[in-house]
Amino acid sequence: MESVQAADFVVVGAGTAGSVVVRRLLDAGHRVAVVEAGPSDTNEEIADPFRGAALIGSEVDWSFSTEPQPCANNRVMSQARGKSLGGSSVLNGMIYVRGAQSDYDAWAAGGATGWAWQDIEPYFRELEAYDGPPNAARGQNGPLNIQRNLDPDPLVRAFVDAAVEAGHPYNDDYNSGDSRGASFLQHTAVQGRRVTAWRAYVGPVVISPLLQVITDAHVSRVLIEGGRAVGVEYLRDGQRHVVRAEQEVILSAGTLGTPQLLMLSGIGPTAHLHHHGIDVVADLPGVGQNLRDHASTSVVWETRKAMPVPRVNGLEAQFIADGVGGPIQPDRQTIFVSGVFSPIRDNLPEQGFTGLALLLHPHSQGQVRLLSADPQDPPVIDLGLLTDSRDLEALVDHVEAVRAVAAQPALAEWVKSEAFPGTAVTDRDSLRDYVRRSVDSGQHQVGTARMGTDPMAVVDPRLLVHGIGGLRIADASVMPTPPAGNTVGPAYLIGERAADFILSTRAHGY
Repeated sequence: MESVQAADFVVVGAGTAGSVVVRRLLDAGHRVAVVEAGPSDTNEEIADPFRGAALIGSEVDWSFSTEPQPCANNRVMSQARGKSLGGSSVLNGMIYVRGAQSDYDAWAAGGATGWAWQDIEPYFRELEAYDGPPNAARGQNGPLNIQRNLDPDPLVRAFVDAAVEAGHPYNDDYNSGDSRGASFLQHTAVQGRRVTAWRAYVGPVVISPLLQVITDAHVSRVLIEGGRAVGVEYLRDGQRHVVRAEQEVILSAGTLGTPQLLMLSGIGPTAHLHHHGIDVVADLPGVGQNLRDHASTSVVWETRKAMPVPRVNGLEAQFIADGVGGPIQPDRQTIFVSGVFSPIRDNLPEQGFTGLALLLHPHSQGQVRLLSADPQDPPVIDLGLLTDSRDLEALVDHVEAVRAVAAQPALAEWVKSEAFPGTAVTDRDSLRDYVRRSVDSGQHQVGTARMGTDPMAVVDPRLLVHGIGGLRIADASVMPTPPAGNTVGPAYLIGERAADFILSTRAHGY
């Protein structure tokens, strides 16, 4: 070991939720050490809302990929995850969606006591700095700027109008109640610039003498002594270092990174750990299981005239609706993409737009496993896309619903032809084939360290790892099921809740 450092709390991975925890602990007067595998978020490209896609594969992306997906024509899929202060908020689509009341009520009913809508809704108001008119349902004084699109370009406006014509009610603020309907999207931005979790929460206090930030530091394991987490070991510049936690270790390494780190630390399924020669500290069979993601597929149209310049980032409208047979409703989200977006790269039109159809509550699930005991090896990721046939049928239905929007008069002056699936793809068998060829990760991975009290749960409702003292998880891995929308909003919520749990534990001594 080259050095040993110490703090009250050690936060591993300054992801979306982790950034929230850091700020709240600093505000309470605690010493906090942040250990982040990637660099800082000072790269100017991060602030540019149009550069998110360009950052994929860069130094701020883990650049993970899945195992071949048998039900998706054995394709391997990218798993872009932020590797920087701010986590995936440095390269995501910036879309802010709280999710539906039914999501959180289902979490609570499944064993996540205290996570029902009535319990968590005040936290959303606390974190928001919403730029809309005063509204009792929205927060306006929080750290996170939420920006409306008040001047949508003509094509975005036409898409929303067409969705209304197709029967989806217009919803002026999908985050103030029922999210169903057609809406202009809200973004985590201020004056048109991306706001990352780190900049929103930690930026104003980053010079605090209580804060120690260690970047480009790859955590290799959590240190467990006497059944309690006491710190972490990390690798930096070829040297091994330790930072000890006098109170707690908080993992915010994400849905793919957190289960890997738990297993490297001896926390996980016994047989799998033994296979890799890792001593078992806690047999938790649910670690790495329950991997959930929004399955997505694209409907692409060629336009008959030039595409307008997007006002925000090219992801600026949506409609949310119920599906047939989904375990939780609403179950469908369609995001307007100002451009041609498809995993199928052949015969794409030169100009066009896309309806990205997302299945919000898929039945299919996958897992995360270790490739080896080497912490620098990537995890083995199997999304299990379409392994439950109900998801295939639901996506076929969803494609038809998206097509119905494009057929409305409001889009007639824009649509030249349907590029994908294409006008020749009409019967259900050919649509199933198209979905298998085009289905992709929604990049909204959750669930691999889910909360609950049953034998497969990894953390309790206060986000403490079962059977290990002083170890808490604050990221999307704790979500039992995906929310009805993009996951960054609920990740902020988890950070606020985790911080509240930590501070109340300290205050009450339990």
